[in-house]
Amino acid sequence: MLKIVYRYLLIFIALVSILLGLLGIFLPVLPTTPFFILALACFARSSTFFHQKLLTCPYIGDVLSDWEKEKKITKKRKRQIYLTIVASFSISIVLLQQRHLLQLLLLVIMLILLFFIRRIDEK
Repeated sequence: MLKIVYRYLLIFIALVSILLGLLGIFLPVLPTTPFFILALACFARSSTFFHQKLLTCPYIGDVLSDWEKEKKITKKRKRQIYLTIVASFSISIVLLQQRHLLQLLLLVIMLILLFFIRRIDEK
């Protein structure tokens, strides 16, 4: 009984992670890839069907496969991530005129994200 509850809890966490990852496409403060990686890890322990579906997803499947096999990303993907983070956070910072505390908070979050992305090994 406990195994079944654990399995469904992992599936629930994975589905919520996918939703947050999809929101992250449109909201610059919310990162996309880490949520998909979390979903992949949860599905790996709870549902081989959903795990395979995520690995064969047209837009993020290759990145997740590389991550699962090697814990590395390509140099090109890393540059795309840097560009996306800097562009989206810059737009958000500019749009938050006269809200200096929020601008500073976004700047700090952006720098933390860039730091962690930089630490990921390249293929």
